[in-house]
Amino acid sequence: QVQLVESGGGLVQAGGSLRLSCAASGRSLSRYDLARFRQAPGKERDFVAVASWFRSNTGYADSVKGRFTISRDNAKNTLNLQMNSLKLEDTAVYFCAARPAGTSDYDYWGQGTQVAVSS
Repeated sequence: QVQLVESGGGLVQAGGSLRLSCAASGRSLSRYDLARFRQAPGKERDFVAVASWFRSNTGYADSVKGRFTISRDNAKNTLNLQMNSLKLEDTAVYFCAARPAGTSDYDYWGQGTQVAVSS
């Protein structure tokens, strides 16, 4: 059984930075895509970024491109999201997720961590 434990959320002023981490236990996730999603109050959960198992290729939602950087460390079984130039609209609960290589569904989810951006 895979467990994803998240850390690093908090309150930050607009324009500031935060770094979210996600630590996996239970098995190696080197053959899993690792992603970040977020859910703002009253809205659906949205994709933010992904670090593929294949060469750690990355992809981003247009809304965060150029501001957020996702990275993974397979040796440590961790996923990081560096968030810079934060905006009010980045306020949400952020989730990490994992899906096996070659599949479409994310099977494992973290508990979520709150990010609040203030003006």
